[in-house]
Amino acid sequence: MTSATVLTVILNYRTPDLTISACEAAMREMQDLPGEIVVVDNASGDGSFDKLSKAATDYGWLASGKLRLVQSGRNGGFGAGMNVGMNAGLSNGAAPDFYYLLNSDAWPDPGCIRGLRDFLLETPDAGLAASAVRGIDDDPHRTAFRFPTAAGEFEAAARTGPLSRLLRDHIIAPPLPARRTRVDWASGASLMIRREVIAATGGFDERFFLYFEETDLCHRAQAEGWSTHYLPDVGVVHIGSASTGMKSWNRTPQYWFDSRLHYYLKTHGRAYAAGATLALVTGAAIWRLRRLVQAKPQADPDRFLTDLVSHALRAALGRSRTAPAPVTAIPEDSR
Repeated sequence: MTSATVLTVILNYRTPDLTISACEAAMREMQDLPGEIVVVDNASGDGSFDKLSKAATDYGWLASGKLRLVQSGRNGGFGAGMNVGMNAGLSNGAAPDFYYLLNSDAWPDPGCIRGLRDFLLETPDAGLAASAVRGIDDDPHRTAFRFPTAAGEFEAAARTGPLSRLLRDHIIAPPLPARRTRVDWASGASLMIRREVIAATGGFDERFFLYFEETDLCHRAQAEGWSTHYLPDVGVVHIGSASTGMKSWNRTPQYWFDSRLHYYLKTHGRAYAAGATLALVTGAAIWRLRRLVQAKPQADPDRFLTDLVSHALRAALGRSRTAPAPVTAIPEDSR
């Protein structure tokens, strides 16, 4: 058995019961692997840390030396919380060979963590490896993507067959690969990262509060020569959006628009960011027209197009942040 170590990082934000279940699954999978689990409470402020501490004590996880609990001190979002966990390192002060990021509402299948680690051990140029993700209903979640582009956002917003066929090579969320495949970026719900990738990139950019942080990390890793891969033969069960409430959004929160803008400004510059927003607005307008003519059902959060245009205008006038500022809590209507 290889001695390569894994630090599994689980981020909790007001989901202590789900996090405890994630810990149970992770402890099972880490039992025969060198390494540890670190659980980061992202300043939940709802008693989560005490509940997690009690469970970790009652189940003997703390006494085993295989699991630790830490507090982030502030809710800086997903990337900031994961950075806290990765920076914690192993309890002996060493950095692990691999970091495994696991959502608090996800449970790895038997062999998942080992499978991701072993793939990276066997693939020297691979820096990140993501497992398949499926819902509790067994439906697969699309978690392997192309990098966002103006053409890709236009296609996704327009939702029109002829345009999708024309722009098929730009579709951001293509059908999931059936075999192990290199991808541009993958979801952080179940993601193994080589230590050298974190050393080269510095970890997550904490100016992203939520969304686009994994996209940015994979983009920077690629620039450093590290590829991202999707492994459909290992997986996790994932509830999805338990902390963010994305599935029940009435309106798209400000931090999503901020993160999207920051990503484009950082990776492509101001002119391209403006063009990408225009493409998204145009695609959304086409979809709105189709809804009116063909009585299509609502597919976007309320006032998405209005909020997008408003955010873009404020950014153009210098009245909007060019990078998301840290916030202390997810807005009530976005949980």
